[in-house]
Amino acid sequence: MGNLWLGAFVGFIAIAILGWQLPVIGHLIGGLIAGLIAGGGAGRGALAGFLAGIFGGIVLTILAVIGAVAVGGILGGVLGALLGVLAGLAVGIVAIILSFIGAIVSAISGLIGGAITG
Repeated sequence: MGNLWLGAFVGFIAIAILGWQLPVIGHLIGGLIAGLIAGGGAGRGALAGFLAGIFGGIVLTILAVIGAVAVGGILGGVLGALLGVLAGLAVGIVAIILSFIGAIVSAISGLIGGAITG
């Protein structure tokens, strides 16, 4: 058996690199890589692929909240920072929903990769 978290991280890197040029194909390839590295069967591969696909939304959410709080704090003080948190969370929720769709594609190809390594 391979390492689940290593597979998910390498799959995320592949999705981040390929996702800009090939949105769906990047998720397929990243999920397959995650499943192959994680090994241990189809279920473990699907989990690694899903994690690889959802990491982008989580990272984008964290960056959106930090950026919105910084801009709100600079422009409007404490109240601006509070509004920045709300704006950042709104952007983050949209990012997570959109990355969830890509994570499903990654999970399917991770399932295939995990099944190959058996």
